[in-house]
Amino acid sequence: MANGLPPRFVPIHPLYFRNQAPAIYWGVHVPGWLNNLSAVTAFEQDAHKAVSIVMWYQGWGLNDGSQNFEPAWMDNVRNHGSIPMISWEPWNYTQGANQPAFSLANIIAGRFDAYIAQWALASKAWGHPYFLRFAEEMNGNWYPWSEQVNGNRPGQYVQAFRHVHDIFTALGVTNVTWVWSPNVEYNGSTLLSELYPGSSYVDWIGMDGYNWSYLDGHTWQTFAQVFRQTYDDILAMSTGRPLMVAETASAEIGGNKAAWITDAYANQIPNAFPAIKAVIWFNEDKETDWRIESSQAAQSAFAQAIAAGVYAANWFGGVDGGPVRALE
Repeated sequence: MANGLPPRFVPIHPLYFRNQAPAIYWGVHVPGWLNNLSAVTAFEQDAHKAVSIVMWYQGWGLNDGSQNFEPAWMDNVRNHGSIPMISWEPWNYTQGANQPAFSLANIIAGRFDAYIAQWALASKAWGHPYFLRFAEEMNGNWYPWSEQVNGNRPGQYVQAFRHVHDIFTALGVTNVTWVWSPNVEYNGSTLLSELYPGSSYVDWIGMDGYNWSYLDGHTWQTFAQVFRQTYDDILAMSTGRPLMVAETASAEIGGNKAAWITDAYANQIPNAFPAIKAVIWFNEDKETDWRIESSQAAQSAFAQAIAAGVYAANWFGGVDGGPVRALE
């Protein structure tokens, strides 16, 4: 089945009674869960539904062990019935965008091949499907893998992405689902068509976008205003790959966050953006309080919207095989 899980992987669940077969994975990034799932389960209690995807970040540049593929973390998520999604970032997150050691040229030249191969072999040994979102938001200028900073040049992002992917392929790794995930477009962002590695290197395409409200001079935007242009431009690229919203959230101040959530999850995603097959909420108090718990109204709106049967819960602990496929 080109656009769905093979029949043996399709979960049967009572939420089919809502006349909405599960068609969209939904998930969360929530900090502080890696040693156990308490932070994830606390979020699920507030959302009144379990997640089908748990997303987290791992950087290449740390040396405390968190830079490595960690089977225990993967097992925790899989045993919960969810699919792991790792945002795999070639940098030291404490040092900003100017990090010459992590230039695209160095990745292409093989400076990190031993580390990449170690990760690939550990992934292969673990053996189960997961999403690997490599070097996200590459069309911006805030990460050292952007072609706009760190001495990088046009064309090098594609070369770096392919180089990393090729190492996995050469080592026979088949359980990775490769996610190419730009930021939503803005005035000054690099053209997506110049950064796409090609559909033989990408299994899913992500989009990261937030309703920043008053932050950094932004104005309040609906979900459609945040994502529509980028969504249309990606579809125009005719990649044949399913789309996901790999990061999203809304600020609380500047508008009605509860209404924003209801519109996004109950209306826009299932009805106006049919190519979106997964969505991840960024549940962290960071630049602002992005969490669904920023207000009781926001939390209630999220729980009510995500209850729809179109959003799959944690039924995927037994899924195996190759890359994760979109639900139909």
